[in-house]
Parts: sequence; C-alpha cells; structure tokens
Amino acid sequence: MSKQFPVFKTSHSRIEAIDFSNLPFGKIFSDHMFVAECHGRKWENLRITPYGPLSYTPAAAVFHYGQAIFEGMKAYRSEQGEILYFRPDENYNRMIRSAERLCMPEIPSDIFMMGLHQLVELDQQWIPSGANDALYIRPVFYAVDEIIGVKPSENYHFVIITSPTGPYYSGELKVRIETTYSRASRSGTGYAKAAGNYAGALYPTQLANKAGYQQVIWTDAATNTLVEESGTMNLMFVINNVLITPSLSASKLAGITRDSILQIAKHWGMEVEERNVKLTEVIDALESGTMQEAFGTGTAANVAPIHVIGYQGRDYELPKQKSDAFGKRVSDYLADLKNGRVEDPFGWIFTGERMIKELIKY
Repeated sequence: MSKQFPVFKTSHSRIEAIDFSNLPFGKIFSDHMFVAECHGRKWENLRITPYGPLSYTPAAAVFHYGQAIFEGMKAYRSEQGEILYFRPDENYNRMIRSAERLCMPEIPSDIFMMGLHQLVELDQQWIPSGANDALYIRPVFYAVDEIIGVKPSENYHFVIITSPTGPYYSGELKVRIETTYSRASRSGTGYAKAAGNYAGALYPTQLANKAGYQQVIWTDAATNTLVEESGTMNLMFVINNVLITPSLSASKLAGITRDSILQIAKHWGMEVEERNVKLTEVIDALESGTMQEAFGTGTAANVAPIHVIGYQGRDYELPKQKSDAFGKRVSDYLADLKNGRVEDPFGWIFTGERMIKELIKY
C-alpha cells in the first residue's frame, strides 16, 4: 500500500445541512481539502485538513502575475458502492502541460493521484447519488512568492477541493457567435487550463448574457472566421450525419470529454471530422437545415445541447433534440460508463486500487 498523507479531520461535519436533492454547481464544498507546498521545487508539508480559508499576503505572486492553473474532474459511485474516476490520468497530463506553459514546476504524479484519492475516500459520503450528480474535484496550483517582480515564482501551493454538484447547465442552450472578443490566440495560453483564460472570457460572456444568451461561440483571434469553442466547452456539430469538431491548436483546450466522445463516435462507426470549421460553413448549415445537432462538451457541462445559435442579430433554431440524437445517446452512454453500469472497452474507468497500482510511486 502506498504511503498515506497526514490527515487532520474536521471536528464537525457539515454534511447533515446539505440538501442532496437540490445541488447547485460549485457552491457546496466537502469537509476536507488536500494541501501540498512546493518550495524551490522541493515538495513538503503534504496533508489533508478541514476545508477552509488559506492565508496569503497581498504581495503573493498569483495576485499580480496570474501564475495559476487548475483542473476539473469528477468522482462517481457504482451500484456496488465502489468509487470510480473517469480518465484521471488525462487530467494529470493536462495539468503538467499547463504548468510547463506558465513556468511552474511539475507536480509529481504520486502527490496528485494519492492526494486526490485519499481526499475522496475520506469524504466519500459527499458523493451524491442523483442521476445527473457527481463529486466535482478541483485541483488548483498557484504561485505564492511574496515579491513584486515579473518572474516565475519559486514557491507554490497545490490544493484539491471537492464539491457535490448537479448539472452545470439545465436544458438546451442559447448561444451567440462572438466576433469582437477572442478567448485566446494561437501563440497564447489557450491550450493550458490557466485561470487567466477564464477571466478574459467573463466580459464578452456577460454581454451575451445581457442579450439573452447563456454562452458564446468563440471565433479565432486572427480572422474571426473560424469557430473554436463554446464558452468553457469544446464545440461539436452533426451536419449531414457527420460529427464535426474544430481541430486542436494552441488556442484550444484539449478537452477530455471531447476526446472521449470522438473515440466513442468512431467506435460506433460514425463518420468523424476534426478540422478547421469555417463560420460561413456553420451559418450555411443552419440556413439550409443540414445541421442536425450542435453541443458543447466538458467535465462540468458533460454534453450540453445547443438549441439556438445567434449571429449578427439573427437567431437560428436547431431541431429539438430527439431521443435517438447522437448527443443524447453519447451523453447517456458516458453516464453509464462513469457510473460503472456498462463494460468499459476503452480502459477509462479507474478505481482507487487501479490509480494506486498504476500511477502512484510515492
């Protein structure tokens, strides 16, 4: 058995005050958190403590220069009561890529995986049982040097918190194509899960919200002629029975749900195209009626169907999602996979035992 990190349990659990039949996304937090400190690339003071505030000075580097990255993943419970994780190795790999882009040290896999699993095991009673619910897991890594000077920090904190949560979106989405503001450039940090990417997206999203849309469809920063992502999600279309999604680039986040859906579609024998998707092509498909489905994908959103796409003052309405629509079928299949209700032909589901066996070397 791998070494366990020290645990300091809360003296009073808050779980009895939680209404698990009504879980908003990301507003309720479990009893404990995992904390690790990196000083000069030496990892120390690793522990699980009660969830609560952490203290930093106003000079902490993260507040000034934005060295902060995070991940989003979920834990589920099978019908047999076993804790299941969906592709945690890919979350770890993406966090390492993000850290490299922001000049941050690599988080050892044993710290990431063992801290995550030990925390979830401790707070496993917080894993909800609702059909569309899960325990959302948020690892976050940030600079804490007490210095004002533009350079990479030498000291960092890595924290994992968890949150029992329901769906990020309810119902079908109304989105607007954004051609004034951009999410990221091809030479920027778009492929990293950097906190600053999300801060820059808030204002244009707020403008879309005021106009009656829940989210935006981002276009490329250079020409605004290629569609890229939808809000905080990767973007997919079904046009003439072909699943089409923008190919990955340095301006797009390599979504784990995105990759999973593409593999499932190919496994089912569906034609799949990963390529540049022109804005004119999307509008033509909407006008001609050849676009059968559009949806966003992500850990938080799962598969979020899009019902209306707005562009230049006109709203294009997509067909109402049917029970045999690809988006509906793949969403249901992913839910069954994640909850252990069907066989996993892809090797994506990890138990705690598998994580420790394959990924922990602590």
